[in-house]
Amino acid sequence: MTSTAQTREVAVGDQLTPFTRKTGFANWNRYAAVNDEFVPIHMDDEAGQAAGYPTAFGMGNLQWSYLHNLIRNWMGEDGTLVSISCQFRGPNVKGQTVTAKGEVTAVEDGPDGRRVSLRVWTEEQDGNALAPGTAEVLLPR
Repeated sequence: MTSTAQTREVAVGDQLTPFTRKTGFANWNRYAAVNDEFVPIHMDDEAGQAAGYPTAFGMGNLQWSYLHNLIRNWMGEDGTLVSISCQFRGPNVKGQTVTAKGEVTAVEDGPDGRRVSLRVWTEEQDGNALAPGTAEVLLPR
């Protein structure tokens, strides 16, 4: 079942509403402009191929931002992202559709609110994981 932390009780097994983007040069160029990251492997297919990939490939931190968007959309403005980590395991090559997903793995009530542990990841359109990780969120009670 898909949930939004603000609108219902949070339970182990709840799925976060996915965050999806079709990626390619236009996305990467905007990201590079904001972060001054005009690296050839992200802008040029030949450079990506020279690095061993089929095309240019997206920045790992762009997938990181998709995970942040996933969590922020789910927890709402009243939640606090306590921690997040991920490992970049697969490239985001041109033309892929990347989806950030998440699942509640633990819920614990404490004096400062409800601590929620999440399993989060990005995957490409065929379901192959690109960046698996974990996060912890603090929600008000």
